[in-house]
This record gives sequence, structure tokens and C-alpha cells, in this order.
Amino acid sequence: MNTLISHQDALTFNGDLLIITRPQGEEQGALEAIIDTQLNGALSNKAARALFKGRASQSLLIDTAGHLPCASVMVVGLGEGSCEGRALRDVFADAARVALKERAARVAVAHPFNATQLREVTLGFELGLYRFDDLKTPSTDMPRAEVEELTLMSSADVVSVEEAEAAMKRAATLASAVNLGRTLVNEPPNICTPQRLADVAREMTSQPNVGVKVLGRDEVEALGMGGLIAVSQGATREPQFIHVHYRPEAPQGALALIGKGLTFDSGGLSLKPPKSQEEMHIDMGGAAAVLGAMWALVRLQPQVELHAIVGACENMPDGNSFRPSDVLTMYNKKTVEVLNTDAEGRLVLADALHYAAELKPDAMVNLATLTGACMVGLGSNYCGLFSDSDAWAESLLQAGEGAGEKLWRLPLDEGLADTLKSKRADIKNLGGPYGGAITAALFLKHFKGDCTWAHMDIAGPTTSSKDSGSVCSGGTGFGVLTLIELAERFKV
Repeated sequence: MNTLISHQDALTFNGDLLIITRPQGEEQGALEAIIDTQLNGALSNKAARALFKGRASQSLLIDTAGHLPCASVMVVGLGEGSCEGRALRDVFADAARVALKERAARVAVAHPFNATQLREVTLGFELGLYRFDDLKTPSTDMPRAEVEELTLMSSADVVSVEEAEAAMKRAATLASAVNLGRTLVNEPPNICTPQRLADVAREMTSQPNVGVKVLGRDEVEALGMGGLIAVSQGATREPQFIHVHYRPEAPQGALALIGKGLTFDSGGLSLKPPKSQEEMHIDMGGAAAVLGAMWALVRLQPQVELHAIVGACENMPDGNSFRPSDVLTMYNKKTVEVLNTDAEGRLVLADALHYAAELKPDAMVNLATLTGACMVGLGSNYCGLFSDSDAWAESLLQAGEGAGEKLWRLPLDEGLADTLKSKRADIKNLGGPYGGAITAALFLKHFKGDCTWAHMDIAGPTTSSKDSGSVCSGGTGFGVLTLIELAERFKV
């Protein structure tokens, strides 16, 4: 989609759809009143019949029937109070879906937006247009609807062309990053393989200050990454250990982002029921978030050194599969007794965390679709946040708030640590029957070394069952914007 800024009179827009706004509880604004007059009161009549009150994302669409240069006008509700940030993004993501439904190719939005608001409007529109239909055969009867051009009309007194263009460019970068994360989660496991994730990482070397290292099975075995080796040994597809390194001149600290990359999780020998396997292509949601965020960050070029690390593999049942009761020697030389091969993501993350710790970053955060227990506690909209540092946890909470993503801190309750004790090894890969999200986090803590660390359990918000504002059905790209916000704010 091509995005433009214009200071022209909205009434002269000659396109398919002109979008204007109304806050909840307010009467027609000046522009809406002029348009209503041009349409001989048709707009206000329809608003009365539809009980249009300007609630957030409520919309009112009318054909101009040749009375205006544009083909249709849509009034969208901004809701109560100040419509900023995520709320504004959501409104225009929903508006974008209406534009698609109406097959409007050239769209304009008229409102006195400042640069920050223009960024959110553009981001919302781009996110609302996302669809994953790449694998469907195109219809010859009904070509795919596309919004080809979005013109944002604001006042020159409020925002300059230069400010607006910078805001829209940033929004396009952020949207592309989120949509990359969405697509990776949405792709089926025969397409989004460990190799696919490695290829996405390698593409980042086209940007300045970026290097990529990918280790295959032999190299992983040589390093002694017992978790990644064990989880992947029942699969025919080779594991890939991925490290993207971005280093600007004079970095202001170093940050490591670690993602769980299980491109398919059958449960291994602790086999999941067939119904539970249907969605297990999403088990690389942490890797998708890390790679999506890194895709944007290497283009935004922040003043922080970044390490993006992903252990990518499949967990499959086979004669070579690791077994319940196996004892693994991990990369940091700790031994782990396996109680359940379906608690595999933490084993892969454990090796990745120790690898990251060896790089001696100032802080690290890992993201993983790790436990159903986190969803039981927080539902599907919140990410569970764990950290052994109050200051680092607060940094993540603030980044999530700035990004418009929901994080909720949960306790690292050391009172549950005993449930991980093993008679045969240093620890077990599964705790007791309660507090599963907490014991999973406590397991990971064994492998983070002395580094400041946080764990984000994103099992809930990685996917959505429906479109809702800037969240789309299927893969949501959750975590991408939080990581970008975190990296750009990061200072030692």
C-alpha cells in the first residue's frame, strides 16, 4: 500500500472512500456537517437510523451518489475521551477491514492528526489489511481486494510533510515486522521449517552492521547443546541454531532476544492427542516475535548492540526420539531428567539462554509459547512476565505499554523450586501439578547465568480466534512491537 500525506481540502478527494471521524457523544463536526449538506441530509438520516453514537470503531458508510468527488464516505467513531496510541490503532485497523470489504482501492482519512497520531493511524491501517491467503488459489471471478493507496489529510498547522512522512515510514516498518511475525506463525509446518527461520535471519545481512550465524546438527552436537539435540533427534528435518548479531558504532549497551522455535510440536513420545496437534505449528511464536522485531530493528538502526537467538527444530516421535526418564547434559553442563517429552520448549530455550549468557549482554529476554498454565491464569490476551529483576521487569512492562501489548508480571515463587528437584539429575524438566507457568520459568532461570533476565510466556496472545482492532485472527505477531520498544529505549 502506498501512503501519502496531503494538506488538500478533503472535499476535493477524488477516490473510492473518504474516512472522517467523530468522537463519542459529540454532534457532527464541521467537515461532517458540510458533507451531510452536500448529500442532502442522507448522512444524518442514516446515522439516526443506525443509532450512530461515535463509539470506538463504530462506522457509518454511505454512497455519495455523485454529490461528491469521492465514491463513498465513512464516518468512524473514536470512542470516549482522547483516542491515542493503541486505541487509535485499533479504530483504523477496523476501518481498513471495511475498506477491503468495500473493495476501495484509493482511500483517504481526513482529521487534524499530529505526527504521533499519523503513525498510529498508518500502523493500524496496515495491520488491519493483513490477510494470510498466500496458499489459496486466486479466484478468477473475484480478484483479491487491495487498498492500493492511503492518503492522510491533516492540517499544515498541525504536522509538516516531513514529520508526517517520517511517521508513516516508521509505521510501515513496524507493520511489516508484525506481519512477518504473523505470517511465520500462520505458515504450516511443512513450509515454516527450521530452515525457513534460518533463511529469514540470513536475509537481514542486507542491512548495515548485521551478521548472521546458523549452526546445523553437527555443530550443535559439537557444542554439547543437549537440549536442542535431544528434542530434535526424532525429526528428519535438521535443527537450526540461529544467531543474528547487530552492532552499531558506539552501542549504548547490549541486549539479547531469545525465541523458542519449535516449528512443530507433536509432543514427542509423550504424544499429544490429535486435536491438540492441529495448532502446534504456532509453537515457534517466540522465534517469530524475535525475528520480526529484529527485521525492523536492523532497519531502524538503534544505538544498542542486539543478539537475536533462536533454537529451531521439530519435536517428533521416532525410534531415535528422546524418552521420558532420559537424563540430558545441557550446554551449561547441568543435567536434566526428562519426565515428559512434551515439556520440550524449555529444553531448547535452556541451551539458547546459556549461549546468550556467554555473549555477556547487559540484559536478556526470552519469548516462548511455553505453558497452557499461563493461559489458564491470564487468559488469551495477556503475556505472563517473569523476572528476577524488578527494574528489568518494569522496563518490559513499560515497553509493553508503549507498544500497546499486554504484559502481566507473575511471581518467580522459589517456594515451588523444590518440585524441580531430581533424584538422578540436577533438575527435572517438569515441576509439580500446580503453578506450571512458574515452575517452567524457574527451570529457565537455571540457565541464564549471572545475566539480568526475563521470560515472557506468550502462549495466550500468540494467536487469536477473531479479528479485533489491530489484532488479527490467526497469528497476531504479539511481542514484536514490545521488543522494538524495549530495544529503542534500552540504555545501561
